[in-house]
Amino acid sequence: MNFVECHEEPIHIPGYIQSFGYLIGIDAESHSITFFSKNIEDIFNIGNKEILFDKKITDFPESFNSIIESDIYNSLNRFTQRENETYFDKIFIRDKEYHFSVFRSKAHIFLEFEEVLENPHKRISNKYDSFYIVDNAQEIWEQLLNTLSRIVNYDRMMVYKFMMDGSGKVIAERRGEDMESYLGLHYPESDIPRQARELYFKKRKRIFSNVYAETVPLLSKRQEDIDLTYATSRGMSPIHGQYVKNSGASSSFSVSIIIDDHLWGLVTCQNSEPKHIDLEDRVQAGIFTALASNAYSSFKSKNELNYRLELNEKSSELKKEFLKYNSLLDSLIENKTEIKDLPEADGLAIVSDETLVTEGNTPSRKAIGRIIQWAHENTEDNIYMSRNFLRNYGEELELDTNSAGIVIYFIERSKNNMLIWFRKEFDEHINWAGKPEKKIEVFSQNGEERQIVSPRTSFQIFTENIKGNSKRWNSRNIAALQSIRDLILETSHKNYNTIKRLNDELKKVNEELDSFSYTISHDLGTPLTVMKLNAQMLLNSLTDGSEKSKNKINSIIEEIDNMAEMMHDVLQLSRAKHSEIQLENLPTVNTIQKISENAKITYNSPKSEIIIKECPDVLADKTMMHQVFLNIINNAVKYSSHKEQPKIEIEGFEAGDKIIYRIKDNGIGIPEEEKHKMFKIFNRMDNAKKFKGNGVGLSIVHRIMNRIGGNVEYESSEEGTSFILTFKKP
Repeated sequence: MNFVECHEEPIHIPGYIQSFGYLIGIDAESHSITFFSKNIEDIFNIGNKEILFDKKITDFPESFNSIIESDIYNSLNRFTQRENETYFDKIFIRDKEYHFSVFRSKAHIFLEFEEVLENPHKRISNKYDSFYIVDNAQEIWEQLLNTLSRIVNYDRMMVYKFMMDGSGKVIAERRGEDMESYLGLHYPESDIPRQARELYFKKRKRIFSNVYAETVPLLSKRQEDIDLTYATSRGMSPIHGQYVKNSGASSSFSVSIIIDDHLWGLVTCQNSEPKHIDLEDRVQAGIFTALASNAYSSFKSKNELNYRLELNEKSSELKKEFLKYNSLLDSLIENKTEIKDLPEADGLAIVSDETLVTEGNTPSRKAIGRIIQWAHENTEDNIYMSRNFLRNYGEELELDTNSAGIVIYFIERSKNNMLIWFRKEFDEHINWAGKPEKKIEVFSQNGEERQIVSPRTSFQIFTENIKGNSKRWNSRNIAALQSIRDLILETSHKNYNTIKRLNDELKKVNEELDSFSYTISHDLGTPLTVMKLNAQMLLNSLTDGSEKSKNKINSIIEEIDNMAEMMHDVLQLSRAKHSEIQLENLPTVNTIQKISENAKITYNSPKSEIIIKECPDVLADKTMMHQVFLNIINNAVKYSSHKEQPKIEIEGFEAGDKIIYRIKDNGIGIPEEEKHKMFKIFNRMDNAKKFKGNGVGLSIVHRIMNRIGGNVEYESSEEGTSFILTFKKP
């Protein structure tokens, strides 16, 4: 009798399928039948099943006529060119309608069938169209569950997020009134072991209709195991089946949440009674989950881009302060508060030979001395980081709660020059959904009895109190530390080679910042295109009487187009910073006239009166000048277009060695309390939310004007806004 750990269980080759499905496997080259589920005789008129082996579907026209006549079978070669790509059709078998799915996996083509089920209670909410305009990530997942509840409507529906160690946490939940809440509970890694997570990444929609139903064995004359990774009806492992039963559920359904090409989490649903969801409803659930996943990815990318821009600004300000002093030590001491705060630390120690200067909440000077000695003896890299330093070394080094988390940066190890950041102990409580238990039981799999670690039976909340840890040092903290490190390198080393290396480091930082723009503008383009194609296919498949559904799917397509426009604007923002410029004497009048006429058409405002006065030449880059006037004039026309008599005045004049342009409109104006964020990327005024836009245009203008040696300012009131552009005089 073999013993199998949970993470070793071969769940992709169970040897059986669930009872709702019917499966036929044919050889990818010869198209001869190599295996099938025992229950195909329930829907196909077959006498002796043994005669099917090594024959073709077309050899049995009376039994498989509905397959042979189907469009998907007649296009089999075209549909199975790529592995693991599934195509769907509907066919009638014995007067019943079935979903017919086809995909190729390795040496086999899988023909899978399941009965079509109507869902008279399905109602699609319009919540999906606001995935991309939420103010926090939590709302995205709550809206997703609300939308999916109209489709699958399980007793309990959860968004489950995987942690770095493979454990997970329920971060959103929708449940029946009589169901106990699992929101906020953690689950150990063993609940969804490694190989299960790998399958969730490959097969992204998974249903177990009835964990108590008998499984259907696969019949084959060949000895090799049949890989059912991509089969919808793949049977449930006995361990997982027992786990679901122990939790009180009879049916489960999950959709994988894929972000940045890795398994971020799951939408996982449980029902107390057996329940099957129709294939079309499962596909639709997958589409909405992908929409929410992309919205979350976009939300996080925008936040990260904002942070990187703010970090660059803070680093530039800190650099100016550093350069006021003649020595690195003086620069560090005089800016110790900013250096402490940038990576969100509670305390800082500046060490230079025998000098020790502290800021904020730090251990005692003697304790810091012991930490310094420990660092010299136990670290080799220039940066050491830990969030459980107190737990690991607190007793040895006689530390207090101010040093639970620590970052040590060696500026110059030989001279004992270093910075040490500290974080206080974080009183951490983790509520687990039951205490994991190790219990060995015997399960039968493929006719063989095996000893397997049994899933736990307890789901009562178990609270773990963890001492000696600080809050985690996250990616933003690491970026801040790297920024400080680069600043110190630039300030402390004066020779050419070091300066050259530093410039390379700064180039990498800029390239990393650009990668966010590239991710938004390019990498996210592919999933958006896929989502748009899926939505269009879904739209084309609807009947003439589904006008309401068509309108809602058209809303999805419109939001995808809006997202694509936002990504394009972010790319323009990046180019405004890094593209090469060529300053020259440029006339402006034709550019302004053309942009003005196009703006009236773009914003459907033919009644807009645009008065163009003097337009003196400017010293600028041709492409960038066009971008500046395009954004400013477009905004003027857009935000005044709802007025009864929209009016825009454009005038340029000389002022010493400058050329100043004033673009004035009688639009909505800028609230005084929001003027401080006027040129920040993705920030839009509250009174502008009813107008289409994404808050990138003015950021582009601000960046361009700085690059060409100019400036942009504005004046605003309830009567409208004037933007003042200052160019160099040719």
